[in-house]
Formats: sequence, C-alpha cells, structure tokens
Amino acid sequence: MPDDSPAAVRGQRLPRSERRAQLLDAALGVFVENGYHSAAMDDIAARAGVSKPVLYQHFPGKLELYLALIDQHTGELEQLVRDALALEDNKARINTMTRAYFDFVGQEGAAFRLIFESDLANEPEVRKRLDQIDLTCAEAMAEIITSETSMEQEEAVLVGVAFVGMAQTAARHWLTHEATLSEDTAVRVTAALIRRGFGAFPSVRSGADKPKESVGTTAG
Repeated sequence: MPDDSPAAVRGQRLPRSERRAQLLDAALGVFVENGYHSAAMDDIAARAGVSKPVLYQHFPGKLELYLALIDQHTGELEQLVRDALALEDNKARINTMTRAYFDFVGQEGAAFRLIFESDLANEPEVRKRLDQIDLTCAEAMAEIITSETSMEQEEAVLVGVAFVGMAQTAARHWLTHEATLSEDTAVRVTAALIRRGFGAFPSVRSGADKPKESVGTTAG
C-alpha cells in the first residue's frame, strides 16, 4: 500500500498545480478548525507535509493563502448557481439554486465557513470578495428576472440579493439541525417560500394570446 504519511508526502515532487491544490486543502482544514487569526503557516505546512519554504513558494503570506481559498470556493458556489439558472423551467431553477446553497454548506471540509462565517470579514480584500460573490449571484438571477418580467434592473437585483440571503441563512440553520430535519425537506420548504415570493411578479409573455405566469410557480 502507498505511504500517505506527511513524511512520505514531503519527499514527493509534485507538479505545481497538484502541490498548490494540496496546500489549499491543508490550509482549508487549518483555517476552518482554528480561524484565520489562530491559524499558523507552520501548522499548514505540517498538515500538507511540506517545509515552510515550499509553502511560501506558492503563497507569499497567510492572507494570500486565505484569499486563494476564498476565490476557489466562491467560484464553486457561483458555478452551482449559474448551472441552476441555465435550466429552462423557473420552478426547477429556484429549486436547484436553493439546493445549491444547501449542498455548499453541507460539503465536506466546511468551506462555507470561509465565506459565510469568516473571522476576517473586515479585512478589505476579504470583504470585497465576500460582497462580490453575493452580488454576482444576485445579478445572475436578475438577468432572468428582467428578461421575464417588467421589473427594472435595480429592483431585480434587490430580489436576487433577497434570494441569496434567504438561501444562505436557511441552509446554515439547517446544517445545525440536520439531525432532526433532512436536507430534502429543508430545501423543499425554503424553495416553496421563495417561489411564493416570486409569484408576486407576473411574467411578461410575448403575444397577446399567451397568459401571464409568475416567475416562481406556486405549486409545491
């Protein structure tokens, strides 16, 4: 069997991309367990099974490493949201987008803590990234809303921001109560509430003979 101990890993020469991924994975564990301020580069290097000089070859400092992790995982969340928006049916879009947030907070490694519960949220570069992922997802949703309703752009973005906030908050609440509430149930209830809200904004259909339908269907 291969030896995956830190000592064995330390002696391996990995391609730069693989080494970077290994370091990010080790850093995620240390940051989630200890928080940014208590995490040490020594601990990250030890967990990755590399020397500190190797770690610094890839990341010049702890903040740069933390920012790289945020960029990685906000990118994953954005892709989940965009995949959901690519669906044709509005009910499916809302259900899938809602599940995306629940799946994100429930994934192994608790990467969501870097984004939704960061202890470095007041650091300007971190705050910029955290605000940007919320706005990016809200604006992506606003594109759909403005194309199907008579809502103005800023109104549509506001609705998107409200969706993001509700999905995040509900998902994080579910994570602390998953022993008594299944993910399927939590997603179903949250998505139904969001669809009811979207039902207040009738869809604009081309052609006078086509009936208006809400952006969010009210069916369960």
